[in-house]
Amino acid sequence: MSGYPDRFHLTPEQSRFLAKKKWDENIYCGMRMENRAVTFPQTLTILNGVNVPGVQLDDIQAILNMRDAWRYLLDTIGEPVTLDYLCKLNEYIARNEALLWGQLRTGSVGISGTDYLPPVPDSVAVEKELAAILTMDASETEKALTAFLWGTRAQLFWDGNKRTSMTLANKLLISAGAGILTITDKHMEQFNALLLDYYNTSEGDPLKRFLYENAIQGIEL
Repeated sequence: MSGYPDRFHLTPEQSRFLAKKKWDENIYCGMRMENRAVTFPQTLTILNGVNVPGVQLDDIQAILNMRDAWRYLLDTIGEPVTLDYLCKLNEYIARNEALLWGQLRTGSVGISGTDYLPPVPDSVAVEKELAAILTMDASETEKALTAFLWGTRAQLFWDGNKRTSMTLANKLLISAGAGILTITDKHMEQFNALLLDYYNTSEGDPLKRFLYENAIQGIEL
């Protein structure tokens, strides 16, 4: 029995409604995960197509990139998750932010705050790892959380790894009617501390448990 049973069991219509209701909050979550200096009201204003004085152009670009990734997610909610699909999410999210986007990185990267150096990804190994997550004997929620942790620590792409991993997790959750993954401001500091510990130790259970208890949202029926 999974230690992370699905907390929500939504119909496809309910799941899509939740995604559309929460996507702006999730985009803001992505900005906070990257420590970008934008507020939630500023994020909403930019998503509504209105210029916000004082917000840097690269922050605006990042918000619009996440918007496009979410549009793609909702348009492809019934499509299977593959490595190509994951690369497509990163193509939207990291557009004009990285050396290359939508492709597995081919060189070394570091992560701020830790000495952990993720290995250069191998496409065959990545496909096997992704397939193993998608077919694991676990709830859809646990698969989504496992995919998030895997993507963040593997650093598969040159940039946008946390946002890409979160969007991947939400693709799995929304497709299964299991809710949505969003980390609010209230929990962001503890999330960052647990994520750093996970980078350093590769022990993911504390972070996974924290996300399960504090970051899975849904519709109470």
